[in-house]
Formats: sequence, C-alpha cells, structure tokens
Amino acid sequence: MMRKLAMVLWVGLAAMAGPGLAQDGRLTVELNKLEPGETGGCRAFFLFRNLTDATLDGFEMSLAILDGAGVIDRLLTIDAAPLPVGRTTLKLFEIAEIGCDGISEILLHDIPTCTAAGGAEADCFGRLDLISRAPARLTQ
Repeated sequence: MMRKLAMVLWVGLAAMAGPGLAQDGRLTVELNKLEPGETGGCRAFFLFRNLTDATLDGFEMSLAILDGAGVIDRLLTIDAAPLPVGRTTLKLFEIAEIGCDGISEILLHDIPTCTAAGGAEADCFGRLDLISRAPARLTQ
C-alpha cells in the first residue's frame, strides 16, 4: 500500500513540474578550445551536451570576454540552438579583434533565451555545468 502511495505521489509531482527540462538532466557547456581566427580574432569551439529530456529550440548565451588583466573587453551574445536531446553539438564562434592569448576568462552572465521544443520556457541556469579545456576559464 505504501509503495502505491509513493508511486502516486511521485507521478503527481512529476505532472506538476510540467514541460521543460528533466529534473536530473544536465546541460553541459564546454569551452573545448580556442584558436586564431581567419580575421585576426579568436575562434572559440564549444561543445553542448544536452542530457535533459527536451530538445532546446532556443538557447542564447550572453558572455563577457575578459582580457589578460581580468578586465571586461566586450560583451557577446551567441545563439547555440538547436540543441537536440541526448546529443553533443559542436558550435564555433568568432571573437573579433582579440587574440586567443588575450582572453583570460569567458563569463556566462545571462541566458536570454532558453526554450524547449514547442516554445516552453526552461530553467537552463539550474541545470547548467560549465567546463573549459582551453587556457581561458569558462565561469558563471
């Protein structure tokens, strides 16, 4: 009887959570590498691992690029959508007019858009893991 009650409670709580991202699913953003761009700037390679239960049809990140002294050099908004569920996606972004060796940190300070398939708003900050394999840190 207790087992049935626990199952009913679990199903009820899951239904109340509504559409969006899985409670346990994580969204990993990895700054994989930086390399000189074709126009003298820096090309950033990002890997996005969507281990949630929903494809993200909208996913934008607002980034602050910090120079070697830790001073904000510029703000940059990148659009990484779509991010299919259960997949790792590679996205490249150009950071103009700054060499890769001049970037000490990339700060994720906002996610202006995070929508699951069908347009439902999702809480991406709560599910986000940041990793950097590049010399520059990726932080929030």
